[in-house]
Amino acid sequence: MTTIKTNLVLDAKGLACPMPIVKTKKAMNGLEAGQVIEVQATDKGSKADMKAWAGSTGHQYLGTIEEGDVLKHYLRKLSNEEASERKHQNLSTNEELDQRLASNENIVVLDVREEAEYLFHHIPQAISIPLGELEKRLNELNKEDEIFVVCRTGNRSDFAAQKLAENGFTKVINVVPGMCEWTGKSNRLNN
Repeated sequence: MTTIKTNLVLDAKGLACPMPIVKTKKAMNGLEAGQVIEVQATDKGSKADMKAWAGSTGHQYLGTIEEGDVLKHYLRKLSNEEASERKHQNLSTNEELDQRLASNENIVVLDVREEAEYLFHHIPQAISIPLGELEKRLNELNKEDEIFVVCRTGNRSDFAAQKLAENGFTKVINVVPGMCEWTGKSNRLNN
């Protein structure tokens, strides 16, 4: 069993929607930017709710671990100040990436969204490594490659680009705004 370091554990077991979110929102207000909360819930719908809530508030949804009937949701508090301070400097637009892909240049596209997001809509040649798995999967990437990092909005890819740069990758480009506005070639799961 993996132990994940958290700053706060919130018990929302036995509560139905919307109470796990209500309690999480209140608890999040007491955390500092960058701190991680573990929310324990038994409401099966809470996984989708936590992801959506985190996305709409700017907090980072890290993932969910199921232990029996308990869903352990992990979220990281993010502030606007932190996001603006910590931007990876090497950026590309969606259009620039699309042009590079069309010219058949030897580049790598790294998609750091969650697996489900990737399955429903992704750039055909993109490699899927969710942000939460990136550190332990760095060996799957070549430090000499030019790597374009994508996510839904450019925020997770910013963190991923920083993580790659910290680990000796020198040709890393964060793609903004990312998949939420991607109009180039893509693979989609039929809805």
